[in-house]
Amino acid sequence: MSSATTPETVEFQSINRGYNSVFHANRLSLGLVVPIENYSDGPVPEMHRHIERVQLAEALGFSAVWLRDVPFNVPAFGDAGQTYDPFVYLGMLSGMTERIALGVASIILPLRHPAHVAKAAATADVLSGGRQILGVASGDRPEESPAINAPFVDRGASFRESYRYIRKMSDPWPRFDNQRGRVTGEMDMLPKPVSGRLPLLITGSSQQSPEWLAAHGDGWMTYPRPAESQARVIQDWRQRMRTIGRPNQPVLQPLYIDLTESPDTPPTPIHLGLRIGINPLREYLRSRQEMGVNHIALNLRFNRADIETTLKQIADELLPEFQHEERT
Repeated sequence: MSSATTPETVEFQSINRGYNSVFHANRLSLGLVVPIENYSDGPVPEMHRHIERVQLAEALGFSAVWLRDVPFNVPAFGDAGQTYDPFVYLGMLSGMTERIALGVASIILPLRHPAHVAKAAATADVLSGGRQILGVASGDRPEESPAINAPFVDRGASFRESYRYIRKMSDPWPRFDNQRGRVTGEMDMLPKPVSGRLPLLITGSSQQSPEWLAAHGDGWMTYPRPAESQARVIQDWRQRMRTIGRPNQPVLQPLYIDLTESPDTPPTPIHLGLRIGINPLREYLRSRQEMGVNHIALNLRFNRADIETTLKQIADELLPEFQHEERT
């Protein structure tokens, strides 16, 4: 290893087309959270021109679009996401796009049986030609648990068991036994992911210990924080991986933005993000790249400017710096 090479600059493992195009060591790429529209006045989007806007994002060069798993419109949560079931929607997007990575941030594992998640995600991966990235989480909406008879207090253990189950389903004729189910090697799950495995990214803590998080997952999704705090938690996570001998893994962060007409508007806080001009946004992205964030998923829910205008401005002024070719 040369003196210019550190564990953080060693390229990430190769998994599938989506993962390889989105994540590059020591570099940042940009994606978008679906729906790509402003719905700041209420929890339910119109899904206006939703396929057209995903196709525009692909044409402009964004590296990924991200769906969410929101089974119920919970008033206390205040956001119904894209309203469509993520796996059904992934099937449609697989046929309506060609290159852009198709991610889910994130599937709530305690609310679904892992056999169904494994089969649906592998199907989306095959239909999209290896563009599926599967984020997984333990969930943060206690109102949904009684409807599915899944105790909220048990979600940490359920997440852990489901994660292991999904991993095993990529094996041929798997043998596996835990609290979510048992398979004995006498039957197989099809289809298999294109590359033989699904990229699994873990969201937040998912009710797990820092040691477990460092030892598992093909990346980590974490929430936006002030710069010093964000740098510290990323450094701590990567240090834990180095301690146990794991290779470098990517970090993803979402960010709500309200991109202003004035290019130099200084950042002011909004929910999980910033009202900001394009020039300070560029500096924000550079700072996150420097601290080890590898992908930022922009959410335009609170964006007051015309959506197409905003997409094209980001593509013209930011993507030349934060756009990368697929790794082989």
